[in-house]
Amino acid sequence: MTVGKNEEIIKQAITGSLGIIEQEREREIIARRFGLNGPKETLEQIGESLMITRERVRQLEKAILIHLRIAAEDGQIDGLATAEKLIIRNLTETGRVARVSTLADKIYGHPSTATEKSNLTFISNISNSLTPFNENDSYYLAAGIAEYGDERTLRTKVDEIVKTIKEHKSPMTLDELDEQLDYAHPSYIAAMASLSKKLATLNGLWGLTKWPEVNPRNIRDKIYVILEGNKEPMHFNDIAKAIAESNFKRKNVTTQAIHNELIKDKRFILIGRGIYALDSWGYKKGTVAEIITSVLTEAKQPLTREEIVKRVLKTRKVKETTILLNLQDKKLFKKVDKNSYTLA
Repeated sequence: MTVGKNEEIIKQAITGSLGIIEQEREREIIARRFGLNGPKETLEQIGESLMITRERVRQLEKAILIHLRIAAEDGQIDGLATAEKLIIRNLTETGRVARVSTLADKIYGHPSTATEKSNLTFISNISNSLTPFNENDSYYLAAGIAEYGDERTLRTKVDEIVKTIKEHKSPMTLDELDEQLDYAHPSYIAAMASLSKKLATLNGLWGLTKWPEVNPRNIRDKIYVILEGNKEPMHFNDIAKAIAESNFKRKNVTTQAIHNELIKDKRFILIGRGIYALDSWGYKKGTVAEIITSVLTEAKQPLTREEIVKRVLKTRKVKETTILLNLQDKKLFKKVDKNSYTLA
């Protein structure tokens, strides 16, 4: 089915719904409350222009929606059944529930307008086959297939996912969530999780929005995500390239800005010329001489030149000659025989 056909199907359902509202004022109230012909308006805005109270507007809206739901159930709204079928088919493909913005983009085939989103919200509010999912501080505006639960049921499922991730205390994959939750398929978990404003996802991981691993807010967080995902040290130029090619919302940062953040943040350890690693990998800050000192201190005995080089190279990306040159510092290191060194 073409995008143009989808648009026409939704339009016919809207026209059919408004067409069975007899009073012009009531049609206006519904259209303005849902934003069917322009921006959505508050009860106060509509009441002032119609010269009635806010409460009266609320009462009329409620009564009109009840009337439309009854008409929908009786099959009296032209075009609604076809629109319901279209929406349900798309919801089935996205996990039985979806944010209205995601659903609208999919149905209309382009970044949807406010009016296009409002059209789907309105249909979900009058259809007996769909569940409207209202927006607040914790949840996004969404719609679901009614047979899989009402709004309260959906909220309970979303909250369960949030609780599971909180208790895990670190981001989780869908497979990890699937092991702990009772869902028919991981895609349903992803669909439910996407309704929560408390959760974010990145690179296949789901976590709390305050966790930088899934919701990096600044350059430092983005550097951390890139290094953690790479699992091994990287040159700052490669980090900059990886950020530019990432899925981050804002990724137009300069190489110099990235280098500056690498220097300032204690999480990032310089282990070679322009090469950085994470401190959580066991790397420690320090010069090559300081690393040699640490190696000899931990050994508690003299070590051969080859063993010192081997141990230093585990934590530093430097040339062997650099390590050997540092070993010649007699203020720090003492040669105990032909090939072994200890601390001075």
